[in-house]
Amino acid sequence: MTLRIGLTGGIGSGKSTVAKVFEVLGIPVYYADEAAKRIMNDDQQLQEQIIQHFGPAAYKNNQLDRPYIASQVFNNKEKLELLNALVHPATIRDAEQWMEKQSAPYAIKEAALIFESGSQDQLDYIIGVSAPAPLRILRAMKRDGSTRDQVLARMGKQIQEVIKMRLCDFVIHNDEQQAVIPQVITLHETLLRLAATAQPLSIR
Repeated sequence: MTLRIGLTGGIGSGKSTVAKVFEVLGIPVYYADEAAKRIMNDDQQLQEQIIQHFGPAAYKNNQLDRPYIASQVFNNKEKLELLNALVHPATIRDAEQWMEKQSAPYAIKEAALIFESGSQDQLDYIIGVSAPAPLRILRAMKRDGSTRDQVLARMGKQIQEVIKMRLCDFVIHNDEQQAVIPQVITLHETLLRLAATAQPLSIR
């Protein structure tokens, strides 16, 4: 059986970059954010739920109207929580189905909100990607063209970095002081050993 590994970190931590290194090592990676975008268009039940709560304007030509949805949840905590409550279960189900099809020693689910969405219970181990807050803010501003305040607002919706890292089984430091690739290779070797000896879902 394939070990199920979570990979998480706050905005700007560089978890997607770390995930790409694992892919180079031959490990399959499920990207939750990309999957969620696909599911919101492909999952008929989820579409109906979104239309029920956000109105028919939520979709145009059977495709999610992202600017409309963004305008609905921006600065509206209740609506954002509602949208997440609809999308997260569908994404978790999709990730579980994807995991069941994998044959590698271990497979990775990359997601920002593993703990926030409650999906940690479906995983054997969780890797955290850590970086100092100032660096994370700069990365996110450069990547998304966001303002500092916008990045801080998004960070405020996630579990604090120090708490999130304590919840993880392994931590990779992406602070531009320690090289990431050697850390990933060392962890890869550890996970291969665990996959060879451990039973999936044995520690959670």
